[in-house]
Amino acid sequence: MTVAGPAGRLEALLDEPAGPPRAVAIVCHPHPLHQGTMHNKVTHTLARTFKRLGAAAVRFNFRGVGESEGEHDGGAGEQDDVAAVAAWCRERWPGFVPFLAGFSFGAATAYLTAERLGARALVTVALPVARVGRAPPPACPWLAVHGERDDVVPVAALREWLETIAPRPELALLDDADHFFHGRLPALRDAVAAFLAGRFPELGEETSDAARAR
Repeated sequence: MTVAGPAGRLEALLDEPAGPPRAVAIVCHPHPLHQGTMHNKVTHTLARTFKRLGAAAVRFNFRGVGESEGEHDGGAGEQDDVAAVAAWCRERWPGFVPFLAGFSFGAATAYLTAERLGARALVTVALPVARVGRAPPPACPWLAVHGERDDVVPVAALREWLETIAPRPELALLDDADHFFHGRLPALRDAVAAFLAGRFPELGEETSDAARAR
């Protein structure tokens, strides 16, 4: 499927629960110039986690990635891409305020757009703190997931940055996880699911046999 974006059409995928969605989430992929796409395994895990909890999840390719039109814009235009997807979601599901989630570059993009879009909640995975700088955090509930062995964004850098902002996120540090969460995707899924189900009573595991099989 495609979504109308500010630089042209955006290629997108929709993961829907078995029944009517209880929430809507937008999931942002890692850096477009480093083979990041909506098919990235962490991005896929995030989308499927929302789906398992009864939410519709929209993954999309930023401008210039895959079949999405336009060219990479260093992060600024990509924020407008997120806004375009959010507008599409609000039109398709009136009354729902989207959750935002993202991995690495996508985490930074989600962070930088969460307040602008009035996100219901934010989930960042391996947030590259240098990319967000002094931008204030959103007021919505926020989970930051990070690998203890992340060698791209060291935990020490994350902790130092967290000392400079308020409010701070709920922090989930996964032991033996690197930047790409090799072998730790189930732990990532469980951390995100626990945060969402704990904060939002309408979200919970689908229980039908058909839902489990999807």
